[in-house]
Amino acid sequence: MHDEPWAHAHDPDEERLAALSVEQNNPDHDFYHHENIELTTVGIDIGSSTSHLMFSRIHLQRQNDVHSSRYVVVERETLYRSPILLTPYTGDNAINIERLEGFLNESYADAGYTPNDIDSGAIILTGEAVKRTNARAIADLFADTAGRFVCASAGHNLESILAANGSGSVMASQNPSQTVLNVDIGGGTTKFAVVREGLVLQTAALNVGGRLIATDSDGAIIRIEQAGRTVAEQLGIELRLGGPLGNADRERIADLLAECLMDMIDGRGRSAMTKQLLLTPDLQGDHPIDAMVFSGGVSEYVYEREDADFGDLAKPIASSLREKIATARLPAPIQPATECIRATVIGASQFTVQLSGNTLSVSDVDLLPFRNLPVLTSKLPEDRDFDAAEVTESITRSFSRLDLVEGEEQVALAFDWDGLPRYTQLRAIADGIVAALPNTVGANKPLVLAFTGDFAKLIGETLTKDMGLANPVVSIDTLFLQEFDYIDIGTMIYPAHVVPVVVKSLVFPEVVSHEAEVIEQ
Repeated sequence: MHDEPWAHAHDPDEERLAALSVEQNNPDHDFYHHENIELTTVGIDIGSSTSHLMFSRIHLQRQNDVHSSRYVVVERETLYRSPILLTPYTGDNAINIERLEGFLNESYADAGYTPNDIDSGAIILTGEAVKRTNARAIADLFADTAGRFVCASAGHNLESILAANGSGSVMASQNPSQTVLNVDIGGGTTKFAVVREGLVLQTAALNVGGRLIATDSDGAIIRIEQAGRTVAEQLGIELRLGGPLGNADRERIADLLAECLMDMIDGRGRSAMTKQLLLTPDLQGDHPIDAMVFSGGVSEYVYEREDADFGDLAKPIASSLREKIATARLPAPIQPATECIRATVIGASQFTVQLSGNTLSVSDVDLLPFRNLPVLTSKLPEDRDFDAAEVTESITRSFSRLDLVEGEEQVALAFDWDGLPRYTQLRAIADGIVAALPNTVGANKPLVLAFTGDFAKLIGETLTKDMGLANPVVSIDTLFLQEFDYIDIGTMIYPAHVVPVVVKSLVFPEVVSHEAEVIEQ
């Protein structure tokens, strides 16, 4: 019995949504299978020092809005984590592809999966592994044999961002709101990321890692990276493949490498050695740090989660770091990491389906479909006017963050902007896009643009009609995209005149070098 006289006046929309919610969450109802997607995913990380896999199950559900076509992840389950494999190399500076493939097959068998069981996934080559002569071939091989993949070879900046996400630094910077420095110490490189309120503001990389020099069980040197030789020469230590490396010399080398790390961490002046080992532009010291997180293989020793010695520099570097940390040289307290050695592994690919229509602009529908376009994001201010130069700078930074070269591959430029669509601002966006893409425009390649607001058609027509741009333009909107997304844009659906957009977000990426000296492992 209802006490209120209006109690029977139910909102029909609320009743419909309630009914949909019941059907949406009932696996026995046919409607459930239209509203829910479950994917089995795999991530493969081939790094300078270690390689490993992770299998996950992702449950996606359409947002509880009868007009929404966006699916969001509502549950993740880790199904299997492979053992950690020391990345094997051959004597000619290549990754030992046969051993890696064997490890991959064993991991699939142990997890109880075949490649046909995998819906989506990602492979990432990081650190010094990217520089090996057969790095691209390895990525292509695994992409062909291990299921449906988003593939990426991570440059230093992208790896820095991935590590910050995987270690939990991005999340830690949001609650509470603070600035976090993530230090990811891998086998060949150390990546730094300054994160504030969920955004990675700066990245840098240093040629410092735990396996710049490695020895076998008898103490004979089996691996020397150029950075390891450089540091040893600075200390007057002679290194020779097959020769010995005494504990005292190993600790001296590790201590100098740790000192270079502290140069970067505590914000003081850089030593000549630190400057020599920088692989990217240096961090700028205009962001006071509230907290620090360590990740990467060496961090397992920093957090005292690991104690075994693998005949490399990882344990002594961590020991030296801990001693320096004890002297209160850190700029902020250390917080625990969500993941250490597995921080950069891509454990799964998220999967969302969105629709763009009504206000899109596609100058040539025969261009569609596009597959696996990396998304480069730019956030434009909504509280003030901006000019074309600001748009160009934002796009240029996005190329740099993902270690991509403009014009070399097809990308999707995504703009997070929902300001007032006045012509002056729309023209500034259009002019800024053209100025940022000289190689793409010059080669008459397609421009693929995506917007959060519903003005893709306005931008598309500004480019093609007002500015007379000859390039094909695909401009879509009302999408939710972020860095690490890869998108597929499907063919036009008639008569609705919409395009489906599949968004594959990396959950948490070709340089050839002959500098490393190794004995085949």
